[in-house]
Amino acid sequence: MKRLKEASLITAIKTPYNENGDIDLVTYDELVAKQIAAGVDGIIVGGTTGEGHLLSWEEHLMLIAHSVHQYSKELLVIGNTGSNNTREAIKATENGFAMGMDAALQINPYYGRTSLAGVTAHLNRVLDIGPAFIYNVPGRTGQDLTPEVIEPLSTHKNFIGVKECGGNERIDYYEKQGIACWSGNDDECHAGRHKHGSHGVISVTSNVMPALMRQLMDNENEALNQKLTQLMQWLFCEPNPIPLNTAMMMTKAVKPVFRLPYQALTKTQREQGVALINAIGEDFIGAQALLMDDDDFIYTA
Repeated sequence: MKRLKEASLITAIKTPYNENGDIDLVTYDELVAKQIAAGVDGIIVGGTTGEGHLLSWEEHLMLIAHSVHQYSKELLVIGNTGSNNTREAIKATENGFAMGMDAALQINPYYGRTSLAGVTAHLNRVLDIGPAFIYNVPGRTGQDLTPEVIEPLSTHKNFIGVKECGGNERIDYYEKQGIACWSGNDDECHAGRHKHGSHGVISVTSNVMPALMRQLMDNENEALNQKLTQLMQWLFCEPNPIPLNTAMMMTKAVKPVFRLPYQALTKTQREQGVALINAIGEDFIGAQALLMDDDDFIYTA
């Protein structure tokens, strides 16, 4: 638990695909190696950024097992084993811990939403299995996990803290009560860390510039934060992970393969991204960004 709470930079790692739309483990290992070299503390496997919702549970759990086998000595491996189905979340979480993951990422039931009492019961069941971060992302679940839910959960022995997308005011409130928070909004994470006391960030942006995000979490640096903010905002110009995928394809960090229903950004959006990426320079993962044509992308189901 101590090591988990000391982690200030956790990357929600991308899942790359080959031309057939299958998981590309060779490229995955290359991406994770760059995270380790940059000093990232841990990775979220199969999260939203890693398209866990587009993976079968067999693929999802294979990727957790592979990550544990390859990287558990160097990185915290946190498996996204949450679900809107409590029975499914329990089974996936039990399997993830059996494979050796350090912690789980758990979300409140989405789409088929339940009452706050139901949310509490759901999260307590999965917390009973092992250490977990609770993920509050109302924009995706349609339901805010308010303090009346989080505060009682925080007394559970396996509660690590919250990945909070509700803003720095919420983070500040929790941290002053001793409830650990990690920012879920990259463009707010610098202020969250250095002005509001957050434990760090669970980041999308660190997929593409982990060394700079490491600097941003380690020391207050408003000039660097300003330099990166426009790119961070571009990375969310469409629902995550569409812009990130497009960016990593334009730098040849991954093959240009999408699983539907995701599709590449428009040409105008790609032009904006190329300019922003190349302005960052050599600290960006991959080669110099090049504008791709629509036909350069491969779409698989």
